[in-house]
Amino acid sequence: MCCVVVVIVVVILVIAVVLVVVVVNLVVAVVIAAVLVVLVVVVLVVAAVVAVAVVIVVVMTVVGAVVVVVIVNVH
Repeated sequence: MCCVVVVIVVVILVIAVVLVVVVVNLVVAVVIAAVLVVLVVVVLVVAAVVAVAVVIVVVMTVVGAVVVVVIVNVH
């Protein structure tokens, strides 16, 4: 009878450990997924900022060139 109790306790402990490992793995997977999503969002934001900066530089360059041409033509 004692051995049966020991076997039952061991089986319960093994099941508990397996469940804990599975839950921990799920949590880690969710955290990793969240971090990846945050990284993607950051990359997209940085790309958008860079694109806006490039557009601003191009516009400024064109405006500057037009101003120079106008000044040269006026003089």
